[in-house]
Amino acid sequence: MQIETRLSDALARYLDLAVSETKLTAANMANIDTPGYTTQGFDFEAEMHKALGTLDGQELQTVHVQDVDGLIARADGNNVSLDREGLRMAEAQLKFRTGVALMRLENQRVMDAIHADK
Repeated sequence: MQIETRLSDALARYLDLAVSETKLTAANMANIDTPGYTTQGFDFEAEMHKALGTLDGQELQTVHVQDVDGLIARADGNNVSLDREGLRMAEAQLKFRTGVALMRLENQRVMDAIHADK
């Protein structure tokens, strides 16, 4: 039996976005030496807002990934910055850990409600 709440659904989508951000950052890092590669990214806040709008039964849409503007390209056309990507990775990991902690609290709240009569 799976018990879901509106908050647990929102947290699941938050965790999915944190994982997507981690994967995208890892792909950027993996392509640091690929000539012509441009850094990819997405607006986490906008995507989370969009994901929250789908909690009422709408289908979850894919994340809108785009080239990151304003980065300095090297002579080979690659604009990946290891410093920037390292920071993005740390932020994504922090978001994920926060989401997991909040999910645990929500699951404990549900379990407490189930066992309230005991």
